Amino acid sequence: MSHTAKILLLGSGELGREFVISAKRLGAYVVACDAYDDAPAMQLADAREVFSMLDGEKLRAAAEKHRPDYIVPEIEAIRTSVLAELEDEGFTVVPSARAAQLTMNRDAIRDLAAHELGLVTSKYHYAKNLEEVKAAAQHTGFPCVIKPVMSSSGKGQSTVRDEAGLEAAWDYAHANMRGDRQRVIVEQFVDFDYEITLLTVRHRDGVTFCPPIGHRQERGDYQESWQPTPMSDQAIGKAQEMARTVVDDLGGYGLFGVEFFVKGEEVIFSELSPRPHDTGMVTLVSQNLTEFDLHARAVLGLPVPADLRARPAASAVILAERDSKSLSYEGLAEAMADGADLRIFAKPDSRPYRRMGVALATAGDTDEARRKAREAAHKVRIVYGD
Repeated sequence: MSHTAKILLLGSGELGREFVISAKRLGAYVVACDAYDDAPAMQLADAREVFSMLDGEKLRAAAEKHRPDYIVPEIEAIRTSVLAELEDEGFTVVPSARAAQLTMNRDAIRDLAAHELGLVTSKYHYAKNLEEVKAAAQHTGFPCVIKPVMSSSGKGQSTVRDEAGLEAAWDYAHANMRGDRQRVIVEQFVDFDYEITLLTVRHRDGVTFCPPIGHRQERGDYQESWQPTPMSDQAIGKAQEMARTVVDDLGGYGLFGVEFFVKGEEVIFSELSPRPHDTGMVTLVSQNLTEFDLHARAVLGLPVPADLRARPAASAVILAERDSKSLSYEGLAEAMADGADLRIFAKPDSRPYRRMGVALATAGDTDEARRKAREAAHKVRIVYGD
């Protein structure tokens, strides 16, 4: 049986699941990898491998066993030194091993953006212990934001109003660190009007931008997103220029989620992920080509339209409340009665605040779409069997 390409997918959560669907539609053969079995993307892939992405030996073994045309990271926590070795040996890492290395840790991508590329960022400092956190906060001033240089989906992030809150913020960040680097970034709190994700596709014919996505976070994790979000042409132009600068520097083909703070006409670079972005789940209903379709096209060297439009749409997450290994879902019909759509991620177990699904809605404007998506998400009930 022939395929357009063989893909080794590193990380098999909900974003990986949707990417598998898009890649399979284009004839790809996908091997889904994650640290636990029956992860969402594994359920739809052609083959699976269960191992920690931070285990360099097992990562190399999977690559050598399957000999993929493309190695596609879906998470940050990967032994990126092995990706660099594999790339040197002729494997194609998406978008590049350098991009994976620089974005695995917030400090590397921030330093690249601020110092080498000259992008506008907030004031920031790094710290490896509580004493350094206190010194860094003197540099940034209060309020400040403290987060691990490497974590998952914004976990471990908190805003600190005064010196009394620094120890709790350090403890929280320390508890949510991923990987093996005990380091946090302390950054100036930006009093922004709103924050956006600019999905940026680097492909064989150039760079294409999706309309900006607005989003709201709690506990450093996305709760809802909407597209398009109102921005002046001047602000959009600044964001696109900065996004193009950084993705061209990182190189390779694929979709990047580039985050910005916006205050008036001022646009401030925040973070970047060299892969589909959780806030981009809204593109499952807002765009004819979702962020996952665009990523798959770019990865496989297929055409990406120069102009991407979005209808007013929104997404709202469905969160678990507790730990459970036996799950079912109720209220789906009620949730969808007002025209909303659902994606249940089919994760094998739950924990407090874990994303288990997303509600999606379109409407005449984004405010109405947000209302419909939020109401639909609230109507889905997770039934815990243990």
